[in-house]
Amino acid sequence: MSDTTKTTYTAKLTDGPLEGRTVATGFLEDGQPKPTVEIPAPGGKTYVYARSAGQEFESAGSALPSAVAYRFLTTNFS
Repeated sequence: MSDTTKTTYTAKLTDGPLEGRTVATGFLEDGQPKPTVEIPAPGGKTYVYARSAGQEFESAGSALPSAVAYRFLTTNFS
């Protein structure tokens, strides 16, 4: 698959209640990783993680990251 047609990447959760887990998520329409990811949790909660500085690329010339680090921001209760 061409690097420019990639539609998803791996969000690596680096801390908080889901530390060490990964989630597949899609790029924004402009091709950038999402600034935040929201992950549903039991009990009507949603964990919100914010993008941090870490990115991984499949190869040195890749335009889009294959994985992006996210840090825990907050828990939303419905």
